[in-house]
Amino acid sequence: MKVTVNVDLCTGHGRCYSLAPELFDADDSGFCAQRGTTFDIETEAGPRARQAALNCPEGAITIE
Repeated sequence: MKVTVNVDLCTGHGRCYSLAPELFDADDSGFCAQRGTTFDIETEAGPRARQAALNCPEGAITIE
């Protein structure tokens, strides 16, 4: 599975790294440290990634 965090949409609410800290981190400014990237995750982490994506107010996280 691939997870993408859109750099233009992420405004730093922090729900992703609060809900799935094993997948997402905060940068020094409080934004998702993975914004602007696409990264691979294990299938087992899919439910946590989906939960983070569904709870992102801006819809900045997409999963393929």
